[in-house]
Amino acid sequence: MADSTPEDRDEATAPDDTATTDAKSPVDKPASAANTDAAAQQAAADPTDARSAASTTPGDVDATAVNPGADTDTEDADSDTESHHSPALIATAVALPVVLIVAVLVAAFIALRAPVEREPLALGPVPAPAADGPACQALLPALPADLGDHTKATLVEPAPPATRAWQLPDGGDPITLRCGLDRPLEFNRASPLTVIDGVKWFQVRDEVGKTGTWFAVDRETYIALTVPDGSGTSALQTVSETINANLPAREPTPGEL
Repeated sequence: MADSTPEDRDEATAPDDTATTDAKSPVDKPASAANTDAAAQQAAADPTDARSAASTTPGDVDATAVNPGADTDTEDADSDTESHHSPALIATAVALPVVLIVAVLVAAFIALRAPVEREPLALGPVPAPAADGPACQALLPALPADLGDHTKATLVEPAPPATRAWQLPDGGDPITLRCGLDRPLEFNRASPLTVIDGVKWFQVRDEVGKTGTWFAVDRETYIALTVPDGSGTSALQTVSETINANLPAREPTPGEL
């Protein structure tokens, strides 16, 4: 038998690399395999943790990420709410000033229509010898409280006998009636007469005072109705009707020329 050489001895004594690799401990295994083994051991030790770990998957994400439209829906709802309320708020803001203006106008209208507290009217005395006679006693209670827009005025006491007066609600020049007067000096045979509702009237003008005084000259006594210019004819017509209904007519007795 031939002697072995040093090279042959080295090859015989050299360890097998493959066997050495196979004989390595699990520590030398790759990291992924080690981790898998560790997880399996932990699952075996604690099944609850294993189930929890299994329930958590890479697909689990934040609720907002799962439903990205949630915030958008909330914002849309808020936007819709604002859009529903905005017209109402605008309408209210517009309506309030209008209501206030209307209220002010209504209050002003009521104030204008409200009767004004008039001061008692002072009338000076004139000669009226028949003021207490039967004709005036029959006429005065029959006179109306209103003559057109003029209403009965309160007279300052002592008031002249057989006298009435009417004024506009805000005052001004009155319409006055006096009963039981003497025959007017201006009334004569040449005086023109005006017949209104069966009553014969003779007019005396006062250009300074802008009034006309009408004298009823065909009754038992003389009756004077003083009417401011611009008052119309309703007062004269109403008083004529009252005189004709309560006092009998007679022929006028004018003065001489």
